[in-house]
Amino acid sequence: MILNDFKAGAGAVLLREMLLLKVKLTRFGFVFYSLMSPLIYLAAFGFGFGSRISFDGVRYELFLVQGLISMTSMMNSYNLVMTSVSFGRLHNKSFQTIITSPTSPAAIMAGLILSGILRGLVAAAVIIGAGYLLFDVFVLSGFAAVALLLNLAFFSGLGVIVGLLIKDMESSAMIMNFFIMPMSFFSGTFFPVDNLPNAVKGVVYLFPLTHTNIIMRAQTLDGAVIVSGLILLAATLAVGTVGTCTMSNYSE
Repeated sequence: MILNDFKAGAGAVLLREMLLLKVKLTRFGFVFYSLMSPLIYLAAFGFGFGSRISFDGVRYELFLVQGLISMTSMMNSYNLVMTSVSFGRLHNKSFQTIITSPTSPAAIMAGLILSGILRGLVAAAVIIGAGYLLFDVFVLSGFAAVALLLNLAFFSGLGVIVGLLIKDMESSAMIMNFFIMPMSFFSGTFFPVDNLPNAVKGVVYLFPLTHTNIIMRAQTLDGAVIVSGLILLAATLAVGTVGTCTMSNYSE
């Protein structure tokens, strides 16, 4: 009974978010904002450097596509979930109707995370397709799938937490500028983390996106991949727990 209620509640929240996404996809500005930047990065860096450089025998185009999949899935899952929650709270007050419904906080959290995963998968699919069409690289593998799903789940959960806590949209811009954007560029998206100074490298290994890229580019299951996987899994469970507790105590 409890499990059925949980599944029904999470499914209802997911359906609501997908219906909202369907409306947004009809707006050119939304699609442009969500996908144009990573496609520009792909074309600029891919054609600009391309076959001229490689890292440990790996073509730069492949290295770049793998990094952009991680970055784009992070940006889309986090931004879209955070915006949906915060806008629903602060502006049209639609989020309050979800909170006051019989749906449990855990089910709401699960539905929102699933919506972020689906949104991020769409963005990742666009990058995968563009990489194949432009540079004839194909990155799907078991390691890439695990990295992508953990990345999407973590940043979707983070988006829920931030969306619940911020008091205005300016606060979200601050988090974007001081946390999300530095992580996008320093976590191995465009160049190996090992190229960074040791002091910077120590900080960068605290970023979840760094561990996503480690798993994304893995070819064998070694110690580094296992450690990164455990870190991402623990971080995902942590944001899920914190998000559920935050939602349980939500009052506005």
